[in-house]
Amino acid sequence: MIYLDSGATTLQKPKQVFRAVQKAMESCANPGRSGHKPAREAERVVYSCREEAAELFGLDRPERVVFTQNATHSLNLAIKSLLHEGGHAVITGYEHNSVVRPLEAMKGQGVTYTAVSSCLFDPEDMARQMERAITEETRCMIVCHASNVFGSIAPLDELDRICLRHGLPMIVDASQSAGTLPLSVKKYPSAAFFCMPGHKGLYGPQGTGLLICCKDNLLYTIMEGGTGSRSLEVTQPDFLPDALESGTLNVPGIAGLWEGLKFIKQQGEKEILRREQELIGTLVQQLKSHPSLRVFAGGENQGGVLSVVFPIPSEEAAEKLAGQGICVRAGLHCAPLAHRTAGTLPDGTVRLSVSAFNTKREMLRAADAMAKMLTN
Repeated sequence: MIYLDSGATTLQKPKQVFRAVQKAMESCANPGRSGHKPAREAERVVYSCREEAAELFGLDRPERVVFTQNATHSLNLAIKSLLHEGGHAVITGYEHNSVVRPLEAMKGQGVTYTAVSSCLFDPEDMARQMERAITEETRCMIVCHASNVFGSIAPLDELDRICLRHGLPMIVDASQSAGTLPLSVKKYPSAAFFCMPGHKGLYGPQGTGLLICCKDNLLYTIMEGGTGSRSLEVTQPDFLPDALESGTLNVPGIAGLWEGLKFIKQQGEKEILRREQELIGTLVQQLKSHPSLRVFAGGENQGGVLSVVFPIPSEEAAEKLAGQGICVRAGLHCAPLAHRTAGTLPDGTVRLSVSAFNTKREMLRAADAMAKMLTN
């Protein structure tokens, strides 16, 4: 099997991630609820993972790391924190439904948004168009750091400067960039939240996510309940992380995520990105000679994701590749806005997404399989 669907989840993970999940299931109870040894071990694991994430993303205070179920959960918390009283948001034309659907659901609360169309793999055009879309009613900017469809990288430095000029907080969807593109709270002073899954580029288990809260005063709960703290009070605690972490945490998942974060630290984000771009470059080099394929290549402005349009429907192409043991994703990838912006509706694309565990040999074999499929 050649696994090229890491944009959905990284199936191949460091072995220590699997071991940590099993160990936590054997030794960890409920953190923050009891004083016995298994509960204390759970507390240690959870706080250690919080510290690891804080270090990776430039936070001085680990309590600003909130554990969530996934990036969708994180984005809902972030968006509803900034827009629960209404207002206008400027978003890129490459956003996932995890951004678009919460905004649509909030229209009854006075929320409006502008999805900015910009040329694919053109960071200058994106920055220019995003600033033009800002109005007096704009309350935040939401940025897909790296497109889950095309791998295109947003110009976060320039967008941060734009937000600072206009006094706007920025929400960064780091679903496809966390673990490969360096993110630091200190580097992006306009950022209010970084939102990310644990199960993709951070190599943690499914059912894990992170909300990096860059500031303290922008919180809005979408769920309330037990936190293990201030139990006599009937209102939700107003401090992090308790304000946004109700109920029992996914301790085995967090244990695995901790090991995934340590793997990222050991490998280095820049090195992982370099290798992923090299793998995508190999695919592009092999596929661009086929005139019947439309290959969306962006060079240095592209992460570890490549979209291809075949002369047959994308779902059919993906099914044929799956029959040869090549795992890809086809269709709209939960991001119809991105396809509308790039002009790939209604069939979408075949997406090939890599991880730190793929090899050049796999890219050559996959490209060869696609070439043979075109001639049959």
